[in-house]
Amino acid sequence: MLANPPLPLPSEEQTNPPSLEQIGISKQLRNQHSLTNKSSKLPPTLGQPRLQKTKPIVWCAAVLCFIFSLLLIFFGIATLIFYFAIKPKNPIFDIPNASLNVVHFDSTEYLNGEFTLLANFSNPNRRIDVRFESLDIELFFSDRLISSQSIKPFTQRPGETRLQTVNFISSLVFLPQDVGVKLQRQVQSNRVNYNARGTFKVRANMGLIHLSYWLHSRCQIEMTGPPTGVLVARQCITRR
Repeated sequence: MLANPPLPLPSEEQTNPPSLEQIGISKQLRNQHSLTNKSSKLPPTLGQPRLQKTKPIVWCAAVLCFIFSLLLIFFGIATLIFYFAIKPKNPIFDIPNASLNVVHFDSTEYLNGEFTLLANFSNPNRRIDVRFESLDIELFFSDRLISSQSIKPFTQRPGETRLQTVNFISSLVFLPQDVGVKLQRQVQSNRVNYNARGTFKVRANMGLIHLSYWLHSRCQIEMTGPPTGVLVARQCITRR
């Protein structure tokens, strides 16, 4: 019988077990390989953000807002230049004449009276039209309102003057006793002091530019006694 050949002896490389470092490196390589496979399987939308285009309507709105802002700035600067170049003046309110016809007391506290004044409105501007859109005049005695009147709106050309008669009627107007006694004494002394207060809404027309504002006039009036009371002195101040 033939004898079986002897089995080969294991070499040193086969018999030595792998070291811990080799095991760790192999695990890291396997983990990296699995991560790359997973990342390659992800959809492209998650890996890369999709760029959104701006809608045309948004661009149109932005352009329109920009143009509107430029127009506002342009018209604002043009208005300032035009305003300082022309230098508009306030209309003038004055009372050149007045008459005191009636001052009568039903008792010491209730006044009946009639007072007429001639109002003078002047436009001192050379290039600007002025329109009085609202005109209210109040008559006071010792800071007590005794009558009021309104005037219809009107327009004045540059340098134009307008005279307007305003008639004040006081019917059973209550006055405190001390105020009534004061008025009676002034009538007896032939010197009656009234105050006229005007409130006017004015619009200045400068070509395509319109400027609206309020004017406040204060006039101190000294009259002789009724029934033929005439104007003795007056002082008027008009301010914005």
